[in-house]
Amino acid sequence: METITLNIINKNIEYIMKEITEIKKHIVDVDRILTYDDIESLMEAENDLKEGKTKRIN
Repeated sequence: METITLNIINKNIEYIMKEITEIKKHIVDVDRILTYDDIESLMEAENDLKEGKTKRIN
């Protein structure tokens, strides 16, 4: 059986942290993606604002 030292544990942790960093680079925030329906709703809201059917909430 292999003896596990703190040095081996630290190297494994460093490797895992590098992998996590690489994974984070490729994660997409799905809340920032607009669907066709979202875009359509925004356009409708802008038209309502222009026509005076609604007003901006600040």
